[in-house]
Amino acid sequence: MHQETHIPRLLHTMDELEAGEAAVELDDKEPQEVLAWAAERFGRELGICSSFQAEGCVLIDMAVRLDPNVRIFTVDTGRQPQETYDLIDRIRERYGVKIEVFAPDAGVVEQMITRHGPNLFYREVNLRLLCCQVRKVLPLRRALMNFSAWVTGLRRDQWATRSNIRKVEIDHDHGGIVKLAPLADWTEDEVWDYIRANQVPYNALYDKGYKSIGCAPCTRPVAEGADPRSGRWWWETGAPKECGMHCAIETGGFEHELAALLGGHGAGAADGAERGPG
Repeated sequence: MHQETHIPRLLHTMDELEAGEAAVELDDKEPQEVLAWAAERFGRELGICSSFQAEGCVLIDMAVRLDPNVRIFTVDTGRQPQETYDLIDRIRERYGVKIEVFAPDAGVVEQMITRHGPNLFYREVNLRLLCCQVRKVLPLRRALMNFSAWVTGLRRDQWATRSNIRKVEIDHDHGGIVKLAPLADWTEDEVWDYIRANQVPYNALYDKGYKSIGCAPCTRPVAEGADPRSGRWWWETGAPKECGMHCAIETGGFEHELAALLGGHGAGAADGAERGPG
């Protein structure tokens, strides 16, 4: 049975002008200052989104120091490495936090696997993007209906599509809520310096040569000095190293199949719903 989606009435909004002014004001501020500003501005309508990569673990540590009751959420795709699930347990135990978990619609996943098999993503880019939409993008869309602002671990030097991100911006892909990137101007070295200095729990896969960690079948270790994102979807050539969670991807290839899956299961009203009025 498809889960019902309750869309809460959210009170804290920003327009483009406000977000632009905040982005300028906070651009040279430390991540903790950005988080403190966001907590004051959005209160319980602020959520820390984490996939439990190094950046997300840093942000959780910073945020919990500011507010032990901060809301933390994640999208569990159902294909995560065991090391990621182990880390989630360690984070919960270390900080005493509740982590809100959003999962893909089981019926849509069943249809996708029935039509295309469990490892469809290896066959062609459009099927990989379809899998990312079903397992990541749609659950995130549903999760963000609960928040007026969300915090991400994006950094400008991670990938070309992220080079111009601002620390505060309006997220037009998710109903115009506010998207924050407190670590936007940090380097990978700064992330790991913080982890070591504060003994922040991190994914054990990093000690095995992994640099960017996603779903288990789509992630592998990379050589020392290689681009961190090169371990994601490594079999693809010329395709974006993105899943669609942080930037909309349109190819004209997977959209029809996605619509068929959603229409066939009646999931469009929930996972594909537009955000209600604030």
